Amino acid sequence: MSLSSGLNAGVAGLGVNSTRLAVISDNIANSNTNGYRRADVDFSSLVTAGSGGTFSAGGVRVSTFRDVASSGTLITSNEATDIAVSGAGLLPVTPITAVEDPAAQRPFQMVATGSFRQNEDGYLVTPGGLVLQGWPTDATGSVAGNIVRDSPTSLEPVRLSAFLTAADSTTRIELGVNLPADETGAGATGATISSPIEYFDALGVKHQLVIDYTPVLPATGLSNQWNISITDSASALVADFDLTFDGTRNSPGTLLTATPSAANPADPQGVGTTAAFDATTGALTLHVVDGPIEVQLQSTATGTGLSQLAAPFTPNGLSKNGAPAGNLQGLEFDPDGTLSGVYDTGQRRALYKIPLATVPNPNGLTALDNQAFEISQDSGDVFFFDAGAGPAGDISGFALQQSTVDVAEELTNMIVTQRAFSSNATVIRTVDEMLQETTSLKR
Repeated sequence: MSLSSGLNAGVAGLGVNSTRLAVISDNIANSNTNGYRRADVDFSSLVTAGSGGTFSAGGVRVSTFRDVASSGTLITSNEATDIAVSGAGLLPVTPITAVEDPAAQRPFQMVATGSFRQNEDGYLVTPGGLVLQGWPTDATGSVAGNIVRDSPTSLEPVRLSAFLTAADSTTRIELGVNLPADETGAGATGATISSPIEYFDALGVKHQLVIDYTPVLPATGLSNQWNISITDSASALVADFDLTFDGTRNSPGTLLTATPSAANPADPQGVGTTAAFDATTGALTLHVVDGPIEVQLQSTATGTGLSQLAAPFTPNGLSKNGAPAGNLQGLEFDPDGTLSGVYDTGQRRALYKIPLATVPNPNGLTALDNQAFEISQDSGDVFFFDAGAGPAGDISGFALQQSTVDVAEELTNMIVTQRAFSSNATVIRTVDEMLQETTSLKR
């Protein structure tokens, strides 16, 4: 009868509102939990077919979900390894207990933010035991090897113990030098100008190149020609080239040609290579004990390099890459997800690239402890984007993401839920009184 269905509907109403109150309680309890995603409920009616003008109440049922697609506000912190995602995407992590497992067997989880700290084994781990994962990079910041973007199998737990000490070999030297044009004139002294510059090998050992510039003296006028001789402190002469500069109005003072002289060593390191000049790039590649070094004589892109104008010898743009061996002093996260180590020598070296995990339906992810999520059938498959690329947001260091809970909204929902619960209880009392009245008809 309709009275019985009304009683069932009231009981169902009590149940779903109890569930909603539990969800609200959990939200309020985690209003200060960084990275927490607000949970919510969805009510749906149960409809039963009536007949003969009667109506039978079907009641209501509830389903719960978590709003993973939303993002909390970022707050600043004092730690470089407090990181948060600004926008779409989640950080890849794995439990600390699984770091030694093969990549295909490691549990894959995701978080929106985390206070990562280096543990005794060198891993970057949260207080809840989740280790940050990323792709290893080489010293240039490029991801090493082929990576798989639709699976976590290419990810590795971020471990810093292998990077506590590092050196960076010199591979490029920029020669921003003006050579005095009047020194190539007839009757000039012809004195050689020496300019030493340091470089570092792969072990961080310091070496020195001595670059000698010797003008070519003509019988009359200006020759606009110099000889450049480069001597390595570790292996004597490594390059000897004749340079010609433009003395016309077309491009005065710029380098026109660099050709090997008769003194240019054929194979200074015994590895079948000799110094060579690339007119397209303006780079002179010479070979030292540690390997090749590109000496930029002229850069067509920036217009820097050797020049020859009627001004004193001026080394106004000497620079090089590389660094001696140094100790890791700190870490930095770039918005594109590059994790770099900062060393006490001033060297800044890329260590890992942290991608962002995205899924078609973030709200379909399964929620786990420690504000973590995992892939489910409803979420769809994962794909890894570089931070700041495609739909993925940026990665921020010195930041944490707050909870998405609005306490004022939750308290309002609590009042509504309380009223709804009381109303359903009233329905049950009313049906009970009507049933009592019905049974009293027999008396």
